[in-house]
Amino acid sequence: MTVALFPKDDILAREIESWQGFADGLRAEDRETFRQMLERCYRHVRAINAKGEALPTESVLMSLILSQQQMIEFLIKKSKG
Repeated sequence: MTVALFPKDDILAREIESWQGFADGLRAEDRETFRQMLERCYRHVRAINAKGEALPTESVLMSLILSQQQMIEFLIKKSKG
């Protein structure tokens, strides 16, 4: 996973680190998929950090949902074309 230079200043880096125990409990192939999902959240790091620290999990989950929706839309367009 990507590690921020100043992780205490990066809400996303801290939130991703907090999920490490969950990731460690996954099967290897699931752990890799989970890692890739969390890495995609860095596309939205500005929005996550801008939202603030009160509920960082909420921002990360929204980022994951947004990425998933973008993939669904891409696949729908691809299947129509």
